[in-house]
Amino acid sequence: MSEPGAGKGSSQEVGSGKRGRPTVVVAGGGTAGHIEPALALADAVVRLCPDASVVALGTSRGLETRLVPERGYPLELIPPVPMPRKPSADLLRLPLKVRDSVKRTREVLERVGADVVVGFGGYVALPAYLAARGRVPIVVHEANQHAGLANKVGARFARSVAVAVPGTPLPGARVVGIPLRRSITTLDRVALRAEARKYFGLDPEAPTLLVFGGSQGARSINTAVSGAAREFAAAGVGVLHAHGPKNTLVVQEFPGKPAYLPVPYLERMDLAYAAADAVLCRSGAMTVAEVSAVGLPAVFVPLPHGNGEQALNARPAVDAGAALLIEDSALTPATVAERVVPLVADPDRVAKMGAAAVGLGHREADEVLATMVLEAAGVGMT
Repeated sequence: MSEPGAGKGSSQEVGSGKRGRPTVVVAGGGTAGHIEPALALADAVVRLCPDASVVALGTSRGLETRLVPERGYPLELIPPVPMPRKPSADLLRLPLKVRDSVKRTREVLERVGADVVVGFGGYVALPAYLAARGRVPIVVHEANQHAGLANKVGARFARSVAVAVPGTPLPGARVVGIPLRRSITTLDRVALRAEARKYFGLDPEAPTLLVFGGSQGARSINTAVSGAAREFAAAGVGVLHAHGPKNTLVVQEFPGKPAYLPVPYLERMDLAYAAADAVLCRSGAMTVAEVSAVGLPAVFVPLPHGNGEQALNARPAVDAGAALLIEDSALTPATVAERVVPLVADPDRVAKMGAAAVGLGHREADEVLATMVLEAAGVGMT
């Protein structure tokens, strides 16, 4: 795809030129899988270069309207450019939408004095790449093994390309992992265990399973895990289950047994990880990276839609002995009772899997990527 009205020039045409005080623009809107790595990168940039400014690009449709301001960064909204999955009238209108979004994005880059643009894929990244091309250095980060369209385009003219896993087919890619929040990469689960259990009202001693299905929950996970509540209680296993803010979950109580605690959403994910002995969840790239970084044994249930990306994300952990994989279609209360309950109730197996998980993480990914970004902006790093 060609850039509407592409211009040529050096990176200094738009950037401020203040080498010690760079302005970094991050484009990672839409889903948490794009936004959270962008914000972790932003935190690392400011940590390594306190004089740096970070501005986030997003649209009014995405989670960034909540997540970015909460983290203290300015958010600039641009028109979204969603790619139609099937031939339609929207496809015919796509060139005009791209041109409008690129124009608006270029105005933002000029106004904030961008020295580098960092894209994390998705429909915010594509106009950012096209607006920056030939004007501002570009750094691309791809979290999945199969790169999305936006990052395939951006990588063609990027200064640097970073990927989360080996084998991602982008030119000149460097494997760095996924940038994660410091509250995750520095988490001491053992030290926080008692506080975390008290925070959620969980049994202080019982083996505990953490369950979640993404920010909106997952119906199949909710049904299967809650359907095994009796088996969890009989085995003396507690459950902390985030079912999603738009879902409800009614679970039978068993007096005298560890609590099965349903909650709509987990505001303190760090404490949720600290409270748990194992986790059952989807296997998005960000989730797999976090679970591995904190050393939690996992039961991954890949999203059944898409191109099989989530199963690929889970494979290294499964191969290393740090996780089990259960297909969504096979996840039933009986399967949970047979495969998940015995795992959580076995402390030796939990310890062995947790040790295997720790070795998979890239805890330094945020600062490695931040160094690449600052160097692209012309800031020398020692």
